[in-house]
Amino acid sequence: MTATTRPSFGDRVRIRHTPATEGAQLAGLEGVIYGETVPSTSGVAVIGPVPDDFALNVHVESHNASYWLAPEQIELLEHNAGLEMRLDGVPKRWVRRADGGWDELLDETSATSRPRGWRSWMRRLFAR
Repeated sequence: MTATTRPSFGDRVRIRHTPATEGAQLAGLEGVIYGETVPSTSGVAVIGPVPDDFALNVHVESHNASYWLAPEQIELLEHNAGLEMRLDGVPKRWVRRADGGWDELLDETSATSRPRGWRSWMRRLFAR
């Protein structure tokens, strides 16, 4: 798997049929990548071998669970175009493109409601 085809956050993937994934009864399941880690540093349990000390977290909705797997254990299905990501307290949102990139947009709803919440928080902070 090359760096250009390596799945990343937000991608829809399928878990490959390997001895490790079949043993864990995950082979053939589909999910979405929720994160990445270096197992030797984070200490997460990874299903199967991790030759490059890099693992991806795949959330499998049908199991309502997430699993750590090496990139070699999964295959990219699509980049999940249209997926939206938001962060609390940040007046922006990111929308996934079909090519795997992200468009950063101003979140109008968040932008108009944030100052009021911010002022209220400041008032409570300094009212003491």
